[in-house]
Amino acid sequence: MIRIRDVGPRDGLQSEAPVDAVRRAELAAALAAAGIRDVEAASFVSPKAVPSMADGGAVVGALPHDPGVTWWALVPNARGVELARQAGVTHLTVTISASEGYSRKNVGRSTDEAIEALTSIAAAAAGVDAVDVIVSCAFGSPFHDVTDPSPTVEIVERTLDVMPGALVTLADTTGTATPRRIDEVVAALPDGARTDLGLHLHDTRGTALANALAALDRGIERFDTSVGGLGGSPFAPGAGGNLATEDLVLMLHDLGHPTGIDLDALIGIAVDLADLVGHEVPSRVSAAGPLPDFGRTR
Repeated sequence: MIRIRDVGPRDGLQSEAPVDAVRRAELAAALAAAGIRDVEAASFVSPKAVPSMADGGAVVGALPHDPGVTWWALVPNARGVELARQAGVTHLTVTISASEGYSRKNVGRSTDEAIEALTSIAAAAAGVDAVDVIVSCAFGSPFHDVTDPSPTVEIVERTLDVMPGALVTLADTTGTATPRRIDEVVAALPDGARTDLGLHLHDTRGTALANALAALDRGIERFDTSVGGLGGSPFAPGAGGNLATEDLVLMLHDLGHPTGIDLDALIGIAVDLADLVGHEVPSRVSAAGPLPDFGRTR
């Protein structure tokens, strides 16, 4: 079954005006109630760096206790890991960039320094259920320093040397991926990295659904999306929103891929989200609604 991790309460809201921790937890809970089994609900970054992600512990503390749902949290360093674990989070996401320029903008470190920091993160995270390393700018960079698959492959290999049990998710941080780039990067990865590989797609240039289809053709079944299509890094020039969860779910259902997600409920969440953030959301499906009936030949 295709697995979708909605990152709306974290990535979707990180560039918006701050939303109260309880309301962020309510958004995460609504997504879980709609059938999403993986939700990135909080971030334990410095509130000075990303004010919208303050009070991560309060968000986690307000989440419902549902054994069928996995709550994820983003951590930038060993201290973030400690705070997440104190809050009771057992599934962590960590970012590292294939782009030197983006790494310096996003975390104030070179990629070499970021790899070194993974050692302390790995030690602090020992014993957690899962760590997913998100490789930013995996398919291109606004700083023009990722011009072929080799920087991404190198970062993945070095990351797995430090954290051999980690999952890997390739992030199209500024929407530079195309089906060709998806194919070339995935084909170049070491075998171990292709096991349970995930994709985190942004729709800056309107290619996110096409890229998801290309990934499905390559056997990839794990995707990060954001309800309403919100999101984007505040440190990446020109970054657009994430692939909207409801847009991907609609396409998957029409193709005959079960997700266990209630599309109508998801659309309702996306529509309400516009009031929460104070502007319309970019999702096409939340505006147009579900598909009308049409015969299937599959």
